[in-house]
Amino acid sequence: MGKRMEREEILNRLRKETSENKPILGAGCSAGIIAKCAEIGGADLIIVYSTGKTRMMGLPTTMITGTSNPITLDMVDELTNVVKTTPIIAGIEANDIFCLDLEKSLKRFVDKGFSGAINFPTVGLYENLIEGGMALRQFTEAMASGYGAKHWGWSREVEMIRILHEWDVLTMCYVFTPQDAVAMVNAGVDVVCVHVGPTVGGLTGYAPTENMDSLLSKAQDVINAAKDARADVICLTHGGPFYDPESTRVVYEKTDAAGFVAASAIERIPVEKAVVTVCKDYKQLPMPRLQNRGA
Repeated sequence: MGKRMEREEILNRLRKETSENKPILGAGCSAGIIAKCAEIGGADLIIVYSTGKTRMMGLPTTMITGTSNPITLDMVDELTNVVKTTPIIAGIEANDIFCLDLEKSLKRFVDKGFSGAINFPTVGLYENLIEGGMALRQFTEAMASGYGAKHWGWSREVEMIRILHEWDVLTMCYVFTPQDAVAMVNAGVDVVCVHVGPTVGGLTGYAPTENMDSLLSKAQDVINAAKDARADVICLTHGGPFYDPESTRVVYEKTDAAGFVAASAIERIPVEKAVVTVCKDYKQLPMPRLQNRGA
């Protein structure tokens, strides 16, 4: 069982970064070596996503097999084995049909030693990628009674944040709209992360569907709504065309984001570049002794 870090300690660390004008970095890590290097590199949060498993398979970020929450729970021991001082945040699927008691489901993560949680996988991603997403939200919510629950879908993710906040566990949330940001802030969330779409770049990245100025304008609208609801909420961004430090620079120039959550941009794209480069370098080494012997 890992050692949990207290919510207030994590928040104090994050506020110290912003007070020193340093961007907060949340690093998605699905393997011990990635988490170990992220901590050495100065990541403020290590975030564990079940979907990272497909990244480690060389595939796009998708949940292709298995049940999300047990996968995430099984990953933490590998990370706590090598991470020393950085808080580890769990990506939790609130709409887990294999554990319908939400409090019981969340307690598994607290007991396992995670220091915080973020709503991922999130139905908000699908709702905002497909046409008629809000109709899907209404349909999903209407199914709640069938699960023996008061809420299902997005509203259950909000309820998850409310429960964890009452337990004094650090909470983060992915949001896509100003309205959803306000709902999460009202539930007590500590860190709002504006999701601007799947990550572009690398060997398996998504194709961009919207220009950067539009994405940044929408992100700022969400940040404004969150800050209006509660001034001290920490706001970050994630995804879209921001896939490395240089491409992310514009986020701080054109929005009030205090940092960035990088998943593919930490554990997939840098690995792709490094391995391709080092293999090419190995192949280009001269072999003077062998060449001379054959002359």
